[in-house]
Amino acid sequence: MERGTPPVLGVVPGDPGATPLPDGRQLAWTSWGPAGGRAVLFCPGAGTAGSLGFGAEHLHELGVRLIGIDRPGLGRSSPRPGRTLADWCEDVARLVDGHDDVRAVGFSQGAVFAAALAGAGVVRAAALVSGQDDLRAMRAHLTVEVGAMVDAVADDPSGFEESVPGWAGPDLLWDLTVTSSSPLDAARYTAADFAPVYRAALAEGFAQGPAGYARDLVLALGEWPTPPERIDVPVDLWYGGRDASAVHSPDHGRTLAGRFPRGRLHLLPDEGGSLLWTRSGDILAALVAA
Repeated sequence: MERGTPPVLGVVPGDPGATPLPDGRQLAWTSWGPAGGRAVLFCPGAGTAGSLGFGAEHLHELGVRLIGIDRPGLGRSSPRPGRTLADWCEDVARLVDGHDDVRAVGFSQGAVFAAALAGAGVVRAAALVSGQDDLRAMRAHLTVEVGAMVDAVADDPSGFEESVPGWAGPDLLWDLTVTSSSPLDAARYTAADFAPVYRAALAEGFAQGPAGYARDLVLALGEWPTPPERIDVPVDLWYGGRDASAVHSPDHGRTLAGRFPRGRLHLLPDEGGSLLWTRSGDILAALVAA
C-alpha cells in the first residue's frame, strides 16, 4: 500500500437472529464470533441496522461474541412507538437475560444508546466510538444547524419527530455521511469493499420506513436519562483528531470523558471518524480489559 492510501475496511456477513419480547415484539440482531464468547453489544450509527459489524478478524482471539442490535422500528426489530431510552434498556435487558458480564460499543449516534445501557446497569463497561456527545449539555459549542435541531426537540419533540419522515431516508444519510466527513473518512467509507455493505445496512435500517429513525433522532438529541456523572462503569471514549462530523463531539470527547467518573479518552490525532473499523482491535481489547 502506498503511503497516504487509506486502508481498506473489510467487513464480513454475520448470523441474523431475534429475541422475542414479552409484549409480542421481537428485538433483532446480527452476531459474529465464538458462540460462547463474552457478549459485546453493538449500537450502530444513525439509521443503520446491526448487520454492519466491525472487527470480525479479532473476535476469536479476544473471545468476543459481537451482537449488532437493530433498534426498535429499524431493520428487523418490531416498532415501539413513543419508546424512551428506558424502554430501549428494558428490551436489551431481555436480550442479555442470564448473562452478567456484558459490554457495549456505541458508534456515532449509537453512543447515546450505549451510554443509556451503561447508566441502566445493563452492561459492565462501554466504549463510545466517534460518539455523539450529550448535545444538550454542549449546546453553546454546536454548529448552527445541529443547535437548531437540539432546540427544536426541546421545544416540540412530537412536532420534530413528525417532520423527520418528510426528509429522512437511507440515501440522504449516506450523502450526509460522505459529504460531511473529512477527506480521510470519505475515502474510507466509499472504498469498494465497504460502501456497498454500509449502504445495505442503511437500506435495511429504513426497511420499515423512517419512523424508527425519527424516534431515534428525538432520543439522541434529547436529555440523557442518566447523566454521565452518575454512570459508574468504565467508559472508554475513542475519537479521531481528523473527525470532521458536526454531530459527534464538539471537542472530540474531552469534556464528555471528564464527566464520566471512570471515563478514559483515547484521542488519536491521525484517525478520523471511521476509526471503529481501522482501530477495531484496540477498541475491543480495551473494552474486554476494562
